Amino acid sequence: MGALGYLAASVPPRMASAGAAVGLPILAVQQLGDVAVGGLLVAASLGPSVLAAPLVGTALDRASRPGLLVAGSGLLTALAFAAAAFIGQVPLPIVFVLLVLAGAVSPFYMGGLSSFVSGVIPDGRRAFAYDALSYNVSAVAGPALVAVISALLPAQAALGVLAVASVLGALAVRAVGLRPHARAGGSPWQAIKAGLHRIFSHRPLAVVTVSSTLTQLGQGGLAVAAIALSIERVSSPSEGAAVVTSFAVGSLLGALYETARPTRRPPEFVMLAGFLATGVLTAVAAFNIGTLWTIIAIGLSGVFTAPTAAAMLFLRNRLSPAHLKSQIFTVSAGFRASASAGGAAIAASAAGLGGAVMVVAMGVIWIISAAMMGAYPKTSPYEK
Repeated sequence: MGALGYLAASVPPRMASAGAAVGLPILAVQQLGDVAVGGLLVAASLGPSVLAAPLVGTALDRASRPGLLVAGSGLLTALAFAAAAFIGQVPLPIVFVLLVLAGAVSPFYMGGLSSFVSGVIPDGRRAFAYDALSYNVSAVAGPALVAVISALLPAQAALGVLAVASVLGALAVRAVGLRPHARAGGSPWQAIKAGLHRIFSHRPLAVVTVSSTLTQLGQGGLAVAAIALSIERVSSPSEGAAVVTSFAVGSLLGALYETARPTRRPPEFVMLAGFLATGVLTAVAAFNIGTLWTIIAIGLSGVFTAPTAAAMLFLRNRLSPAHLKSQIFTVSAGFRASASAGGAAIAASAAGLGGAVMVVAMGVIWIISAAMMGAYPKTSPYEK
């Protein structure tokens, strides 16, 4: 099946997850008149992933047919979103329970599926470029799909479409065929301890993990900072939406270019240079030269996130022992998701500092991440 097969398997469930973060609050407002419930539904669908990641990764590392687990996670996600579509008819506690279960299995198709891409696409650089593209397409298409459907139909229809997407992804996973990793013995608890020890004690992997996780503080807080900047300058959040959109578009364009022409520079250099470029462009976007300047600078900053993501995934794969690979991928993805949420919370709490200061701060976080990549060992970078 190759690259297209992998995209067919990975994009739909990831897109559904990204779309649900927008669709659930809209649905709660339309059906229950309560946006707070919508926020709780989103939290229920996303929160468990961090706690479940080590167990999910261990299960995938030990599975003789990992595709069944990934497909099952897509079907459970579809069930949860389908039930949510009938909120009001389906008791709210049942919807919450199903969304919690969907959140707990989401690492199967997020970081977990990424750990198998090199077995589907032989060229390692191109494989992880396609995986980065999958994440970018999903992040853009999911919310956009929900926005379009919700503008024409009730949000119930949007959740139904997301459920169908998850089912299609599950079917595509079965068609791709994921080759199992080299399985190890011992208890799951021993495997989890070994995986966490590897992440934090193996210097190259620790540098990659910590620096790439830190970037998500900046990326997670960018939307809040952009909106604060827009209110500061034009007394309206409208410019902020355009800024956030430009970052997403830039990321998607960068991902498309990376899949067409994967960079052959050392991946640790790509991460350092890309983090630095994103940070500098984000910081200078705060200069009050005009709306167009801010949109262009943030859009260009997004372009560099795709090659850095591909390089990060490539290094994570090369630095992970085969029997711990899925666990390291799922746990690392969980760290990044938590950091993104933390970045949004930090930015929200710092809104009083002013939009320009907040945007610069987001850029500085990326620059610090680039500086941390300077600690990557100069010798034997791919040693396992």
